[in-house]
Amino acid sequence: MLKKCLFPVAGYGTRFLPATKAMPKEMLPLVNKPLVQYGVEEAIEAGLSEIGFVTGRGKRAIEDHFDTNFELEHQIAGTGKERYLDSVRQVIDKASFSYTRQGEMRGLGDAILQGHRLVGDEPFAVVLADDLCLNADMGVLGQMVQLYKQFRCSIVAVEEVPKEQIHKFGVIAGNEIKPGLYQVTDMVEKPAAEEAPSNMAIIGRYILTPDIFDLIRDTPPGKNGEVQITDALLAQAKQGCVLAYAFKGRRFDCGSVDGFIDATNHVYENVYLPEQLAQEKGQ
Repeated sequence: MLKKCLFPVAGYGTRFLPATKAMPKEMLPLVNKPLVQYGVEEAIEAGLSEIGFVTGRGKRAIEDHFDTNFELEHQIAGTGKERYLDSVRQVIDKASFSYTRQGEMRGLGDAILQGHRLVGDEPFAVVLADDLCLNADMGVLGQMVQLYKQFRCSIVAVEEVPKEQIHKFGVIAGNEIKPGLYQVTDMVEKPAAEEAPSNMAIIGRYILTPDIFDLIRDTPPGKNGEVQITDALLAQAKQGCVLAYAFKGRRFDCGSVDGFIDATNHVYENVYLPEQLAQEKGQ
């Protein structure tokens, strides 16, 4: 049964300095809600209620966010301001949270490996909070959970990206077994455009089977001297099956300033304002 979701959040967020000098990039707000909360809400919607964070130095604010603040709640108790905490209270009530540290920045593959002590030998999801994924009907993780129930293997979310951006991503090649679903035959981390096997890029949503941990342990440092999850997944694909899923919905790269601004404007117009109007009508 798939019930655990891992959030690697140990990165420094250097593209947002100086804002991220003392604040985790995952806590940057999209209007009135931190980026990481959107990812946790997506996981809960998909039925994943055991949330694990692989953190690093300076990430304490994430732990505090998903906890009760007695002083704050006492100060606003009985006032109209209480409703501003409704969304995070619902998250806290619906999920459990655990934390471990990645002592050294050695890449996403290593961060996921550090999460082994949180998820154990069970299948689990991975969310990179930098990627905000929105879909009105069902979140990306929910779509992937449905596929996992059918195929019982590792799955990565992919989308087509322009050729000039392909060097920023892990890229897959594969055989399309049904519309939007590919059996992976090759994966390359951040290839040059002329060397990319396709324009299908891996984004920050994964479902992984527990044998991935042994494969990561056997994976030497790759691109940029880091342990790449892409390399471990390629080994898994060669031994068995890894699927790539072209998800339904819209993704915003909130790890970049331009993507973060686009996401903020979209959330303000399509999420925040409709919620405010609905609350006003309900009063």
